[in-house]
Amino acid sequence: MKKIIVTGSSGLIGSEVCVYFHQRSWQVHGIDNNQRAVFFGPQGDTRWNQKRLEQELAHFIHHEIDIRDREGIVNLIREIKPDAIVHAAAQPSHDRAADIPFDDFDTNAVGTLNLLEATRRFSTVVPFVHLSTNKVYGDAPNRIKMKELETRWDYAEEEFKHGIPETFTIDQSKHSLFGASKVAGDIMVQEYGRYFDMPTTCLRGGCLTGPNHSGVELHGFLSYLVKCNIESRKYTVFGYKGKQVRDNIHSYDVARFIDAFIKAPRVAEVYNLGGGKDNTCSILEAFKIVESLTGKKMIYEYTDKNREGDHICYYSDLRKMKSHYPGWDISHSLHDTIKEIVDGLQKRS
Repeated sequence: MKKIIVTGSSGLIGSEVCVYFHQRSWQVHGIDNNQRAVFFGPQGDTRWNQKRLEQELAHFIHHEIDIRDREGIVNLIREIKPDAIVHAAAQPSHDRAADIPFDDFDTNAVGTLNLLEATRRFSTVVPFVHLSTNKVYGDAPNRIKMKELETRWDYAEEEFKHGIPETFTIDQSKHSLFGASKVAGDIMVQEYGRYFDMPTTCLRGGCLTGPNHSGVELHGFLSYLVKCNIESRKYTVFGYKGKQVRDNIHSYDVARFIDAFIKAPRVAEVYNLGGGKDNTCSILEAFKIVESLTGKKMIYEYTDKNREGDHICYYSDLRKMKSHYPGWDISHSLHDTIKEIVDGLQKRS
């Protein structure tokens, strides 16, 4: 039986990857110590997801360890001897990072280095998949000429009609401290690939979402928006007239791409992993979709102050992913993804 290590296994992507590979007869080792509850409080708690995995997956083994524990990570990887590693653990909020800069950097940059070095010491042929973020581009996408439409912003330049490509600059822009710590991890993953000839990849995620997301205001756009609607809580729109655009990809499609990479790994690759233009929505458009599914009006307030380093419009150019892995494509539409989030939250509420 093949073995896979998944960090952040109780989170959205981590748990989806655990289930996906378990269904394909892998033994799954999850690393998670519920730091999300430390970063975000009780609403960010993911223990419920850990318990779900332990109850439903016969070949799932939970490891209560912090990725900042260098010696512990080295020993665990040496003991498990994995056939693949998926690194989904992170401090994921660019807002929160400003309040906890050392925790943020130690988790996102140093934690990633700990895992890379532990992997290298064990084996240089084990595929290493790193969940990076589109925040590595900082606010540079905001320099693209935009056009304002009735309910959204969009790119006005023909060069970006398919979205942001992997060749887009990550330099000389405002990233937020979170974006900077993720840049450090992202570059280190690439460097271990190139320098040591290891099969590594950075997946620069847009809005990764799905029904098992413990969304909070500071992280988890669609999940938190749906939660506010269902619980009749006030949602705050931060700037850009609520017309800021994101591409949304279901966690299952993320797991499918990770599987494709592990089956045919490449060295030091970077991919912009999102829903692409077809799965985009603005906040205003998301309100309408959610209202149509729940029958409840969205309660919200607007503030002119946008989040620091936030994107006005961002969606991923998926052409490189599809050219390298032509068997992969988006399988969950935006509407179906939001419906799953609504159904999942209604079950848990």
